Amino acid sequence: MRKFHFLDVEEAAQGTLPTTHCTQDAVHRTLLAGLFWLLDDLQSSSDTEVSSSTAMCTTNHLKLNITKTKEMCIDFRRSRPSQQPISIKGVDVEVVRSYRYLGVHLDERLDWSVNTDMVYKKAQSRLYFLRRLGSFRICQKLLLMFYQSVVASVLFYAVVCWGGSISKRDAGRLDRLVRKAGSVLGLELESLTPLAERRALSKLLHIMDNVHHPLHSTIIRQRSSFSGRLLSQSCFTDRLRKSFVPQAIRLFNSSQYSR
Repeated sequence: MRKFHFLDVEEAAQGTLPTTHCTQDAVHRTLLAGLFWLLDDLQSSSDTEVSSSTAMCTTNHLKLNITKTKEMCIDFRRSRPSQQPISIKGVDVEVVRSYRYLGVHLDERLDWSVNTDMVYKKAQSRLYFLRRLGSFRICQKLLLMFYQSVVASVLFYAVVCWGGSISKRDAGRLDRLVRKAGSVLGLELESLTPLAERRALSKLLHIMDNVHHPLHSTIIRQRSSFSGRLLSQSCFTDRLRKSFVPQAIRLFNSSQYSR
């Protein structure tokens, strides 16, 4: 079992945070986006990490909004042991089944169903405006520009994270929206699966070129010195096999970049 704690930081005092490569306001906005830690299932580890995080906020003159701080437990076991709630300054942290982090909805099962529902509803509402513009006989070029900037930007947001892990049913729902948009434009638009694979491969190539990326050493260690291909990782679950790194490695080995 793993626990995610999402801490909401409200405000920062000027001049208290390190600003080596970004401005003070940029650091502040990053903290407002939310902070999380991946913890072990030991209660003592959770309490220690939360206490350390609270002390960090106090030291850097950050105000922690406890009412907006959430806890999400990811446990794939059928029988889940009872867990004591995390308490910060005497206030119990709310345990949630899903959480919106940086525009992506994470759920406790990691099946991306909640995120797909939210994406589908938002893209469907924006598709209405595309139909209205099409009824005004606007040129195809402007319609395509509107689709890419307003509809596709929502439909494929962070698709590298969830594109290979969603169910066929959810992928079919999103593909239907793409086909509806294509009928308005009079074009055959790229569907979810090939677009997700293309972006995943592009992201992998970027990671391999960027020595400062956290996954760079992990990916480079998988590269064969003889063939130039990436060695596949051992995946014992279908969930892991469909995650980003194993999927991106398979795409790399089947592409021209491994030759």
